[in-house]
Amino acid sequence: MDAPARYILVVAHTGRQDSLTAGVAVCSQLIDAGVIPVLSEDERRDVLAAEPSFDQVAVLGVDVQPSELELVIVLGGDGTILRAAELVRGCSAPLLGVNLGHVGFLAESERDDLELAVARGLEKDYEVEERMTLSARVKVGKEVVYESWALNEATVEKASRERMLEVVIEVDGRPMSSFGCDGVVMSTPTGSTAYSFSAGGPVVWPGVAALLLVPLSAHALFSRPLVVNADSSLAVELLERAEGEGILWCDGRRAYDLPPGARVVVRRSPIPVRLARLHPGPFTDRLVHKFNLPVTGWRGPAGRD
Repeated sequence: MDAPARYILVVAHTGRQDSLTAGVAVCSQLIDAGVIPVLSEDERRDVLAAEPSFDQVAVLGVDVQPSELELVIVLGGDGTILRAAELVRGCSAPLLGVNLGHVGFLAESERDDLELAVARGLEKDYEVEERMTLSARVKVGKEVVYESWALNEATVEKASRERMLEVVIEVDGRPMSSFGCDGVVMSTPTGSTAYSFSAGGPVVWPGVAALLLVPLSAHALFSRPLVVNADSSLAVELLERAEGEGILWCDGRRAYDLPPGARVVVRRSPIPVRLARLHPGPFTDRLVHKFNLPVTGWRGPAGRD
């Protein structure tokens, strides 16, 4: 009896030459191993234009469904990983990121380790780490008008540069504070090193079960970042008296316009994102490596602390 076909999705920013070159190399390595590479329709067209002999490449959603995937190899920075997570939302296939961008906080390997990373992916030589995600719901009056999700953050921002948002923030169904601001970031621990970080929020270790709320340029005496239980709910209401409209962004990819009076409710989603880890280790080491933090002079504990 023939072994069942193996399908691995390759996600790359094929509009960039370095990503296209990496995508062609990965597809070649997969084909040589008897695995069928799967790409989106646009990326398949770009890869075949660069290497016409790859007639085995399948199209996601046409030839192969997301539920049939074994693994997702992502070539690029965190933005490409967020796009890949969107493509396979709700499926069991983990994401193995190879950083071709800058910081690449979600990526597992760097460009120089590409061939080895793919080889370990083929051997299933990795650990799977689940990362919490958010569900975001927009209500106008009693009607739910929009629902989405986020791995990093759901952000309520002002739609017009000239006008400030007037909001009330809420935790677990109780009002917390009201102020004018440029926006409010509601983040997972994974997103604490993304937009939330640049807005002055704390770095939260991925294993901590928590939600973050970070105001953006708030005009208020109390506008500190908040860290709450992962089972809590966070809400941002746009005051009806305010003239400015807002916009909800989920991971900077999915947007919805918010009229005055709209209410955005964020909770923990039951569907995590699964990451394939080749180098499991302390998150502290990842922080030091990705942000190039100075640790020269550290002597370490002499014994057990």
